[in-house]
Amino acid sequence: MKKIIVMGGAAVLALGAVTGVAMAQQQPAERAQRWAEPVAQADFVNRAVERVERLDANSDGTVTADERRAAMEARRGERMNARFAKLDANSDGSISRAEFDAGHAERGQRMGRRGGGRMERVDRAERTVTVADARARAEQAFTRMDKDGDGVVTREERREMRGERRAHRAARPAPAAE
Repeated sequence: MKKIIVMGGAAVLALGAVTGVAMAQQQPAERAQRWAEPVAQADFVNRAVERVERLDANSDGTVTADERRAAMEARRGERMNARFAKLDANSDGSISRAEFDAGHAERGQRMGRRGGGRMERVDRAERTVTVADARARAEQAFTRMDKDGDGVVTREERREMRGERRAHRAARPAPAAE
């Protein structure tokens, strides 16, 4: 009986890992495709609202802290499955010491290129978000990105906005050490 449970659990992990890898591989391609063509305001706002609506488990128009936590846990599980699948180079359902070491060496190199460390983030987990708020914020964001005011955001306008955000973050004073 224990073998059946163990084998079933391994099968579920393997399926989750494969699914996680497929989702992880699709995401950058989808993101790049999304901005390959200019985006109209209605499409931009609708995408933002759809993201919030996906979090709204009971469809009441408000995303509570509990709904947000549940969505974060689901995404965390997907990322963990994707990490496992990436480390499991030979896809045998387990990670050998060599696979583990190789994966972490590669991660260390990537972190070195990024400058290491994570930015401190404001904890917004307890904030409630309504669909109407999300729509208003998306409209404001679109207006900021649409530099020429033609109702369409191009790849170049988006890149310019990202550059401005990076410059703004770089200009902020570092947090005081305690």
